[in-house]
Formats: sequence, C-alpha cells, structure tokens
Amino acid sequence: MTARVDHLVTSGTFSLDGGTWDVDNNVWIVGDDDEAIVIDAAHDADAVLAALDGRTLRAIVCTHAHDDHVGAAPALAAATGARILLHPADQPLWKLTHPDHTPDGELADGQVLTIAGTDLKVLHTPGHAPGAVCLYAPDLGTVFTGDTLFQGGPGATGRSFSDFPTIIESIRERLLTLPPETVVRTGHGDSTTIGAEAPHQGEWLVRGH
Repeated sequence: MTARVDHLVTSGTFSLDGGTWDVDNNVWIVGDDDEAIVIDAAHDADAVLAALDGRTLRAIVCTHAHDDHVGAAPALAAATGARILLHPADQPLWKLTHPDHTPDGELADGQVLTIAGTDLKVLHTPGHAPGAVCLYAPDLGTVFTGDTLFQGGPGATGRSFSDFPTIIESIRERLLTLPPETVVRTGHGDSTTIGAEAPHQGEWLVRGH
C-alpha cells in the first residue's frame, strides 16, 4: 500500500521572547494502515494518538523546536515508544520547552527517512530557526515545510534565533528548486505549491518579513 498523508489541526499557544500567542498548528501523519511518522507533534498528544488509530508510530519528526511544534512530542513518545528526531542546531530552542527531556536522534541535511516504502528527504532550511528542516517526499509530490515557507511567503523572522536573509536563501536554494507542482504542506494555514510561491520572491524582499 502506498503511503498517504493525513492532516490534523491542533490548537494551543506559542511562546517566545516574553510573548504568548494563540495558534492553530498543522500536524501531518505520513504512512499506511500499519505504520506512520508524525511531523510536528503540536499541542495535543491525545488528538494525535486518536488520528494514528492504532498504527505503529515509527518517529516524531520535528521541523523545528518552537514550543507550538514540539510541545506534545515527549508525551506522544511516551505513549507510543516512537523516537523524537530534531536537527541539533535547534537544541537551544528545544531546551526552552523541554529542559529535562532530550530528543532521541538527530536530523541531518540529506538524510532519508523511509516510512511505508516512501522516502522523505531531510532539507536543512535555517532562518525561521537555526535547525529548521523541510521534508521532501518526491513520490508523494509534496514537501512539508514547517514554518519555513507558507502560502504567501516565508516564515516569520522577527524573534530570537531567526534571520531573514538566511530564510530567503534557504527557500531559494532548497525549496524553489523543487518541481513547481510540488504541494507545500505548511506548519500553519493552507497548503500551496512551489509554483504558486516562486513568482513572489521580490515581494518578500520588499516586505522584509
């Protein structure tokens, strides 16, 4: 059976630099009827468990370590035995949320994760966070971008651990080089495509996210 993508939205808060905001997060589940991985265990471990519906969870992959994306990761790992995977450059952010829990493994640029016979290639895309990654699944025609690229432009870079020129370089070099029909599944909000976002690079620079 070919892997499929299931989508869940969970709600909670994002806190950094002394501020807290209400947010809705996309949780992506990639797998088949038997096994799956979760991309970003956001806010509600019980809701993610229900969406898994008894499937074996092989890994919890963190696109970055902002608290709204990793808040439920330890609880989900404890309930399933799945390993938490994070790029090492995001360890300082992770420790802000989970100082007493260490991720189980590291993500590296070019690494390939395989689930239900489908490969997902790790693309290190710093800018929104130092260890931000995207996951490209060519067989599914999709890329999971976390908070690196949204419908309408790059992720925010106005808070600590982020950098606007870096995120623009990451998007240009790692994402806009993908096939234009590639579906962009984001960390928040609606999906888009590489082809829909590519023409707007100049606007991003003017806006200076």
